[in-house]
Parts: sequence; structure tokens; C-alpha cells
Amino acid sequence: MQKKLIAVAVAGALAAPAAALAQSTVQVFGNIYMEYGFINQGANNVGGADPANPDVLQSPGSEIGFRGEEKLGGGLSAWFQCTSTADIRGAGVQGFCSRNSAVGLKGSFGNFFIGLWDNPYKRARVGNTGARDTGAFGTAHLLHGGPGTLQIGANPQDFARRQANSINYDTPMFGGFQGMISMTSTNSSTALAANAATAKQRNVSVAGTYRQGPLAIGLGWAENSKTYAAGTDSDAWHLSASYQLGSVKLGGAYVKMDGNPTAATNVDRTNWHLGVEWKVQGPHNVHFGYTRAGDIKGSVGSTLSGGAAGVNNPAVNAAGDTGAKLWQVKYVHDLSKRTFTSVGYTHLKNDRFGTYNLGGLGLANAGSKNKGVVVNVGHRF
Repeated sequence: MQKKLIAVAVAGALAAPAAALAQSTVQVFGNIYMEYGFINQGANNVGGADPANPDVLQSPGSEIGFRGEEKLGGGLSAWFQCTSTADIRGAGVQGFCSRNSAVGLKGSFGNFFIGLWDNPYKRARVGNTGARDTGAFGTAHLLHGGPGTLQIGANPQDFARRQANSINYDTPMFGGFQGMISMTSTNSSTALAANAATAKQRNVSVAGTYRQGPLAIGLGWAENSKTYAAGTDSDAWHLSASYQLGSVKLGGAYVKMDGNPTAATNVDRTNWHLGVEWKVQGPHNVHFGYTRAGDIKGSVGSTLSGGAAGVNNPAVNAAGDTGAKLWQVKYVHDLSKRTFTSVGYTHLKNDRFGTYNLGGLGLANAGSKNKGVVVNVGHRF
């Protein structure tokens, strides 16, 4: 009898951790992407020496993280996620939980969470077909002002943000439709007087997506309030869509950006993108994308950032010609469901006063042409 009691006690001790683990799951996930390109930055059209033409290693979007969820009963779950940069070059090292990271509650009411997360504007972009967000094939700096992890009030010209100090709510799915809303706290105002021009800065975003069968549509809006010295705002909205037509996926986006760097100045810019992804046969794919950054218009000399002109941040010119055109084509080979490699060509041509660069790299040489041959490999786990 005593031996049986000991056996039962040991079995219970061993089963207790297993029961606890059964109530909470933790998953490790990630994405590793590496590209190597030979970049020609074109001639310096404003005087001085021409820029160098480097070979460049980049690892945009690479990350590693873990997430967990505990079922609380009644359809309610508590969850968390911590994602960190995984730049295996050793160049873009960032802190722990430096990418999408949050804690939240979800259930039949939707999903409520707080942390560092892509804003709804960014998550509703479903039409960047044939291109990537960042890197040599990236379009974000032409279409949306630039991506990245941003603090409250930072970079008023950037709208597709991974936003710090954000409070978020996603609705449940309703027949393929989902709504999203987020806003930041006002932590950046703790050292300011109530009448300061930038007191109570906020970043706010609202978006909706519809996904049903081969069709996906996204509509997003974002505002960066009181981010200029004069206490005025910048905002943007986009409409994007994609459609799967057999082995071909078509997609596109339209973006409108506005800013008021001071009470007396205004700027705006319209951008668009079209792309195609063709699954030719088996593991063979061809991707094509064309992106157009429109002229920045408004008060001459003003920029969307509110500061000096620079890379991806041209100033309004009385003669116009401040936009850029980007086209890209690449062959993608699927090595498995989670691993691929590709080779492609990308070409960015600035208008006479445009100051854009491939992937946001390099100098702000107005009117320059940038082109590159790029190979890459990616793996998801």
C-alpha cells in the first residue's frame, strides 16, 4: 500500500507541470531574410564627386520572437508576444522586444492589446504586390514616408509605423471584414507645460480590411498630431487591394499624404503602386512592381518632415519635378514552403529635384538614378 501511495504521489508531481503547460502555450517563431546587392547610386547632379557604388548586405524584416496564450474560459484568452530584431550581419542590432511586442486579451469581443506594434494603417496595406516593404526592393519610403520602430511624436512624415506606447483594438471578423484602431499614450509630454506647442502628442490610426476568397481590400488612415514645432499635424490615408486570378496575383495601392509644418505652410503628396506576382510552374515565380512617388506640393521650401530636405524627404520646388519612379523585376525560386531564394533587378529614377534612394540608402542627390542587381534568401520558422 505504501509503495502504491508513493507511486501516486510521484505521478501527481510529474503531472502537475504538464497540466500547467497544457493551459498555456508558448511558440518560438521568426523570419530570416538576407539580401546582397551591387548598387549603382548614379551621378551627382548638383556638383561635387559622384557617390561610391557599393556592394551591400541587408537583412530587412529579420526577426525572432516568442508568443504565448492562456485560455481563461468562456472564450477569453490572455496572450503576449515579444519579437526582437535578428540581424545576423551584426549591423542593425536593436534591443529585446524591439519589434511587434505586446500583451493583450482576446475573445468574442475582439482583441485588445498594449505595446509596440504595427499601426492599423500599416497592417491594412494588402496591395504591395510584387515588392517588399524594405531593402533594395522596398517601396515603403516612396509610398508611405518610411517604415520603422518610432516613438511618440517622432518622424511626422512616416505613416506605416511600428508604434511604441500604443493602445490597440481589433474587432472580430464580420463576413471577411475587420476593423482596427490604435492610439498612443502621451508619455512624451511628462516634461512639458500644458501650453507647450507639442504637449500631448499622439499618433492615431484607424483601418479596415476585407478578405474573402481571392479578393483583399485595405483602407487605412493615420495622423501624427502636434509633431511639428508649431503644434500642427500630418496625416495620410491609403486604399490598397489585391486579387488572386489563378496563378497570377494582381495588386495596387493609392496613397495621399498631407502635412502642416507650420500654421502658415502646407504640403501634400500622392503616391501609387502596381504589382504582379506570377507563379509560373512548380517552384518558379516571377514578380514585377512599379511604384510612383508623386511631386510634393504646397509651400515652396517646405517638407513633410518639417525640417531640411534629405533622403526620401524632398522639399517643395516651384518647378515641381520632386517625385521618383521605381520599377523592379525578380525571379523567385521556392526551395520549400518556408524557404526561398531570388535574384532581381531594381531601378529608381528621381525626377529633377527628387531625392529618393533604393531602400532609403545613400545620399540625397537630386535627380539621381539608382539601380541594383540583388540576390537574396529567406526562411520562416
